[in-house]
Amino acid sequence: MILRFHCAVEHLDVWSASGHGFSFVIAYASRAGHGFRGRPGYVASWRPLHRSRSAIKIAGSPFTTFADAEQACNSMLKHLRA
Repeated sequence: MILRFHCAVEHLDVWSASGHGFSFVIAYASRAGHGFRGRPGYVASWRPLHRSRSAIKIAGSPFTTFADAEQACNSMLKHLRA
């Protein structure tokens, strides 16, 4: 299964997807401007979909491109399903 990300927050760069009991979020962070602050790039995280737990940042975050973050989320999903 490939995750299909959609815009989750209209005025911020936040995308989400879910599958096989897990929720994934990609958010863009920057040092300036509106939105999330931090090292510039795409931060990817995951958590169990139906449990109240904190999100876990995916290793390698922040990623340079959205495609890299998306690929990392799909790889993490494959690992979690194994």
